[in-house]
Amino acid sequence: MDYLSISETTLYIAFFLYLIATAFFGATIRQKNVKNKKGVAGKIGITITIIGFLSQLVYFVTRWIASGHAPVSNMFEFMTFFGMGLVFAFIIIYFIYRLSILGLFALPIALIVIAFASMFPTEISPLVPSLQSHWLYIHVTTVSLAEAILSISFVAGLIFLIRQIDQSVRSSRTTWLEIILFALFIFVGFSVITVIFNTMDYHAQFQYGPEDEQMTTDYHMPAIAAPNDSTLISEGVMEPWFETPSWMHGADAGRKLNTVIWSVFTGLIIYVLVRLIVRKRIGAAIQPLLRKAKPDLLDEISYRAVAIGFPVFTLGGLIFAAIWAQIAWDRFWGWDPKEVWALVTWFFYAAFLHLRLSRGWHGEKSAWLAVGGFAIIMFNLIAVNLILAGLHSYA
Repeated sequence: MDYLSISETTLYIAFFLYLIATAFFGATIRQKNVKNKKGVAGKIGITITIIGFLSQLVYFVTRWIASGHAPVSNMFEFMTFFGMGLVFAFIIIYFIYRLSILGLFALPIALIVIAFASMFPTEISPLVPSLQSHWLYIHVTTVSLAEAILSISFVAGLIFLIRQIDQSVRSSRTTWLEIILFALFIFVGFSVITVIFNTMDYHAQFQYGPEDEQMTTDYHMPAIAAPNDSTLISEGVMEPWFETPSWMHGADAGRKLNTVIWSVFTGLIIYVLVRLIVRKRIGAAIQPLLRKAKPDLLDEISYRAVAIGFPVFTLGGLIFAAIWAQIAWDRFWGWDPKEVWALVTWFFYAAFLHLRLSRGWHGEKSAWLAVGGFAIIMFNLIAVNLILAGLHSYA
């Protein structure tokens, strides 16, 4: 049996089912005073979501069988598991609060995460020695699930902010909210530009390193940022604009920075096109669709997600991580970039709970914290993996 083929197929099925479910959740906000139809659309949406989740679960199991290890060892596998965890967390929250509008935002973010993951190499490769441990399953899956639960806090917080902030006037609040929404376009931009240049089969090769140890690296997008101290050896391709700073270590630092630049550029183009179509800020265009959402309920969901996700992150991101670090590298802590940002994440959500419970930071303040926490999670998952070199740089 070709388990890898089954794995790929079921992941595609899950992706399209989440897309269809999003449409049904969107239908719930269009219903006016038709409670039964609204309930039917929501039930169909959650049913399709569960089927999609089961399909993605089949992806996970069959890829595990095909590879012989838990499929969370590289960026493609980790991000797809993160997307699956986000959907799972949404399903649990949905059955507690029955809030369909949550699906209209949670599922698109899961879709963006899965699309983002699919842009990385999908081949199965042997584990590096430090990953050949049962702690791979325990630590990484626990951290991913915790971050997925915490992401639901972001979803609820984002809906709250779009719903509550006055979009009729320009202010620092509307500006920051628009920046957050633009950041989501950057993820879409990454997927779009990667597909475009992969279809074109674009390649550019650079040579770098000491004269006696010359190495090469392949670019799959035109080089805006070349590797530090390198030479372009491919002909008939675009000349780079500048070299990657020397403080960005790692063999692929230049290529990764180049990908980030192209993602931002493409995301900006898509954002501008959408703005031209709707002729207003994205937040202002979405706000009328959220009038029926109850702010107090959104605030409670945002807090509950952190209250559940924080202890899970503490267990997986700190305790399990320290144990595995001792086993793999003979030390509990080493100031590796990934370890540092995991600690930053932990302190941030600890502060979130402190400010919420002791200082009464409810409503909009709490929502901004939820959004800020998600930004830290994304920086840890993407920037730290793709730009900063360290012991955890398996991307």
